[in-house]
Amino acid sequence: MNIILILIGTALINNCVLSQFLGLCPFLGVSRKVETAAGMGAAVVFVITIASAVTAVIYNYLLIPFDASYLQTIVFILVIAALVQFVEMVLKKIMPSLYKALGVYLPLITTNCAVLGVALTNVQNDYGIFLSVVSGFGTSAGFLFAIVIMAGIREQTEHNDIPEVLKGSPIVLITAGLMAIAFCGFGSLAGLL
Repeated sequence: MNIILILIGTALINNCVLSQFLGLCPFLGVSRKVETAAGMGAAVVFVITIASAVTAVIYNYLLIPFDASYLQTIVFILVIAALVQFVEMVLKKIMPSLYKALGVYLPLITTNCAVLGVALTNVQNDYGIFLSVVSGFGTSAGFLFAIVIMAGIREQTEHNDIPEVLKGSPIVLITAGLMAIAFCGFGSLAGLL
């Protein structure tokens, strides 16, 4: 039951983008087309899930035993940067079109505060390795869910008659705000479980 609560809590109730405002740069920048949004979301799922596992191992088996937990932020950033480089190399080899479509946003996963935020939250909540992976997967699945929904909405609004004043960033920010309000409704799920 605890695993289900963590998954639902991180994916829907405390969505990193819509309730914690982490990862807004790729959320707003890559959400023009559903295909690129899904690719970015999948890359974030991979990076956050693996980073959660690796940072939990490093924190629990290296930093804590050597009384070096004060280095956690620096170590976590280095791990995240290495994982993003790995994802970038894999995408360049396997899916060059997605690699080109993501462009500058792929290296931005390194500085995506959602990735570091999950690692630090896992430490703060005193999660072990397994619960860290569950939390990381739930958070990244919530990011994927939100960015694909946003991309779908943006594709639909391209063909709508929008006042000139609201075209571009204003309508995207209004849409993100409405999505955040809608995601507040998931808060009642916690009471049901």
